[in-house]
Amino acid sequence: MIENISRNDVFILVAGYVVLLSTSGKVLSYILSKTSGKVVFQKPDKETRDTGFIVGKCENLLILTFMLLNAYTALALIFAAKAIVRREDMSKSSLYFLAGTMINITYSIMFGLAVMILIQVF
Repeated sequence: MIENISRNDVFILVAGYVVLLSTSGKVLSYILSKTSGKVVFQKPDKETRDTGFIVGKCENLLILTFMLLNAYTALALIFAAKAIVRREDMSKSSLYFLAGTMINITYSIMFGLAVMILIQVF
């Protein structure tokens, strides 16, 4: 597989990872703020926000990588790992974390599909 990779593919892959990592937090914040017209989500403290940032970026990396490797069943690992890592935080504000996870995963999957299409086209 790696022998057949072109410069265009490498550029698309690197750009895909960079753009996904740099935009996912902004998209997540935008959607959460628009969907919570009233105060549905509690504002997390700094430690929770920092943990969420790291976990979210790891989600993005894993989802894009699993999609590029056609390892779709491995996406379930993300839910299991996040449930273990963020169990205490989720018990405090489960709706916030569930909505954030679903938005982040959906965005990453859609982005992964776009990267896969670009690789096939170019």
